[in-house]
Amino acid sequence: MYRIGQFSKMSKTTIKALRYYDEVDLLKPEVVDDFTGYRFYTSNQLVKLHYIQALRQLGLSIEEIKLITNGHGAKAILQNRKKELESEIANALEQLSRIEFILLGKEELDFMNYQAVIKELPECIVYSKKLTVSNYNEYFKVIPEIGKQVTTKYPDLKCAVPEYCFISYLDGEYKEKDINIEFCEAVDMMRENFDDIIFKKVEKVTAISVMHKGAYSGLSKAYAYAFKWIEENGYTIADNPRENYIDGIWNKDSEDQWLTELQIPVVKR
Repeated sequence: MYRIGQFSKMSKTTIKALRYYDEVDLLKPEVVDDFTGYRFYTSNQLVKLHYIQALRQLGLSIEEIKLITNGHGAKAILQNRKKELESEIANALEQLSRIEFILLGKEELDFMNYQAVIKELPECIVYSKKLTVSNYNEYFKVIPEIGKQVTTKYPDLKCAVPEYCFISYLDGEYKEKDINIEFCEAVDMMRENFDDIIFKKVEKVTAISVMHKGAYSGLSKAYAYAFKWIEENGYTIADNPRENYIDGIWNKDSEDQWLTELQIPVVKR
């Protein structure tokens, strides 16, 4: 038999780890001296410890290893860990692709101020209105009128918290003139439709998010960046692009301070 210090050196395992394995009933000493409290191990336990170390290096938890060493569910546990590792590899490859995209984009000055982030846009209730506007400047007229129309009909209706209003582009692409849009404002509850105002539930979706700082006339660069990012990172556009207006003429003195979030629903190819 070997005292814990000797066993630690033979197995290349710390004394602290051996004591922990004893506490959690994963690998208990063969004998514990009642008088001194010394732990003693046998050479046969080296084999079991070697197996434990192999399972630990696979990333399994102590509880999973206990189940396996006790003869329970080894195949299911290892299959589950395999799926986890495959997912981690896929995520790592995606991150590498995104890093490569950023590094290559350094050469394109127009893209240097943009970054893409994958977001989960939550489900929400919105009132919406579809219309065609001649250009971006018309937003400043038509959007406040939509708000007044709804407030007049439902004065007690409240905006969702945090506030979320966006325009969805029904053309499926960036346009500067004769733009077919759907304006949506997230609210706290569903109401009856009236006139051309529709209340509906917008389902949750995965989207690529790109922040644009400045006038709406510069949004074409944000769109170009986003579409290139989607193409080169293995995604496909799943729905119409949205523009979420965070800061604008209503709360900023200069258009240089306007902040618009471009959201494009996507799925992984």
